Amino acid sequence: MTRRGEPMFKKILVANRGEIAIRVMRAANELGKKTVAVYAEEDKLGLHRFKADEAYRIGEGLGPVAAYLSIPEIIRVARECGADAIHPGYGLLSENPDFVDACHAAGITFIGPSADTMRALGDKASARRVAIGAGVPVIPATEVLGDDFDAIRTEAAEIGYPLMLKASWGGGGRGMRPINSADELAEKVREGRREAEAAFGNGEGYLEKMILRARHVEVQLLGDSHGGLYHLFERDCTVQRRNQKVVERAPRPYLTDEQRAEVCGLALKIGQAVGYQNAGTVEFLMDMDSQQFYFIEVNPRVQVEHTVTEEVTGIDIVQAQIRIAEGATLAQATGHASQSDITLSGHALQCRVTTEDPLNNFIPDYGRLTAYRSATGMGIRLDGGTAYAGGVITRYYDSLLVKVTAWAQTPEQAIKRMDRALREFRVRGVSTNIDFVINLLKHPTFLDDTYTTKFIDTTPDLFQFRKRRDRATKLLIYIADITVNGHPETAGRPLPRPRRAFRSPPRPARNRRPARCNC
Repeated sequence: MTRRGEPMFKKILVANRGEIAIRVMRAANELGKKTVAVYAEEDKLGLHRFKADEAYRIGEGLGPVAAYLSIPEIIRVARECGADAIHPGYGLLSENPDFVDACHAAGITFIGPSADTMRALGDKASARRVAIGAGVPVIPATEVLGDDFDAIRTEAAEIGYPLMLKASWGGGGRGMRPINSADELAEKVREGRREAEAAFGNGEGYLEKMILRARHVEVQLLGDSHGGLYHLFERDCTVQRRNQKVVERAPRPYLTDEQRAEVCGLALKIGQAVGYQNAGTVEFLMDMDSQQFYFIEVNPRVQVEHTVTEEVTGIDIVQAQIRIAEGATLAQATGHASQSDITLSGHALQCRVTTEDPLNNFIPDYGRLTAYRSATGMGIRLDGGTAYAGGVITRYYDSLLVKVTAWAQTPEQAIKRMDRALREFRVRGVSTNIDFVINLLKHPTFLDDTYTTKFIDTTPDLFQFRKRRDRATKLLIYIADITVNGHPETAGRPLPRPRRAFRSPPRPARNRRPARCNC
C-alpha cells in the first residue's frame, strides 16, 4: 500500500533494545523507512541507539527495565519525533494490549496483532479456551490461580503431579516453575509470580500437567487484514535450559510429512478462530510416547528464533510485518500468491551465544568486551546487539550477546557449519556459553534427534569441557602487572647497590693540530 508512490510509513519507532531493535531497523531501512530508537540511561552505550536515524532517552527517574515498559514515555517520544508506526520487537511491551490501545489512541499504527487478539491469545489461560473451541488438543490445566492457597492445593491435586506453573502473560520461560509435589507448591507459585510480575508487570499464572518426555514444537503464522492466513512451517525448540530456548531448528528433522501437515493445520485453526493478523507463533508440546500434539500457547509477536524460518523459506518476517501493517495482502507482503507456493529449502539452526558461565550455574557475566571476533563464511548469519570490541555488557538486561544462524542443505551439514562458526568466535572480557553449546552440538543424543525438553537438565556430561585458555590475553595482563607493580618474588627485598660509575678515558681535544713532519 502506498500514497502517491511513497511508503505509507515514513518513520518507525522501535520500542525495544538490543539485537531485535537492530533487526527491525535493518528491515525498515531496506524498505525506505526512517527509524527511531529509544534508550534508558543505563543503556546509553547500546548499539541500537546508534543504528537508528534518531534516538531519544526515555524513563528519566525510572529503572533500566521500567523505562522500556513505560507506555506514556514511548508514546511521548513517538509523537514528538513524528513516528507514524511503532514496532514492539519481542518481550517488554510486545504482548501488552494496553500498549496497542495507547498507540491507536495517539493515531500511531502498532505493527503487530490487534489488542483484541492479544487479549484472546496473549493471556495463556484465555488462549486455552480459544484452542478448545477450535478443536485443538490441550494439556489438562487449571484456570488462572487466585490467592487462596488451599484452593490452589485442591486444584493441583485434581490435575495431578508433576505440574508446571506458567505465567498467563509473556514468554521466554519467565514465571515458569516445575512442581513435583505438594510440598513445593506454595514456594514455587510465589517464586513464579514474583518473576512474572518483574518481567511482564503481571504475576497471573496457572498450573498445567507436565508431560515428562516432551518435544517443543512451534508453527510460524502470518495473517493479513484481508482474511488471509499462511503458515511458514514449524520450528523445533526442544533444547532448553530452565524453559529458555538454547538451540532452535527449522524444519524439525524428526517429523514425518504427515506430522508436519498435522501440526501446521492445528496452528491454522487457532489463527482462523481469532482472525489473526500480522506475525505470531503457535506453540505445542509433542508427547514422544503417544506422538500427540498439545497446544500450549500463542506468542502474538515476532520470536527470537524467527531467523531459522526466514532462512528456510526465504521470507523476511519483519518486513512482512511492516507491509501487513501498511495494509498489504499476504501475497504482497511475502511474494507468494498462496500457501502452496511456500516451500522449504535446506535446514537451519540457531544458537544463542550468551554472556553466561555454564560452569558456574550459568550466572550472567558483565563488563567490557576487551576483544570480539565473530564468525563468517557461507551460510552463517549473525544477529547481535552490543557485540563489538569495547562494548559494555551491563547487568540490567538479558544476557544474549549474539544469535548465530547456520543454513545448509541437510541437518548434518548445518550442525557442522554451526560448530565451525562457533569455534571461530573469540570473545574476551566476559564469560560466554560458546564452549557449552559446541559440546551440546556434538552430543550423540542431539545428533540422533532423541533429545527432550529435559536434555540439558539430565545430561551432566554436557558440562564436561575445558574453557579456552586465552594465553595471549593472560600474557599481556602478566606483562602489564609486572611493569606497573613489579615482580611478586622481589616484593620487600632491598634494592641492589648502585654500581660505580664507569669512567671513560678522556677524549682528545678536537682543536689540536696533528704533529708536523720535517722530513
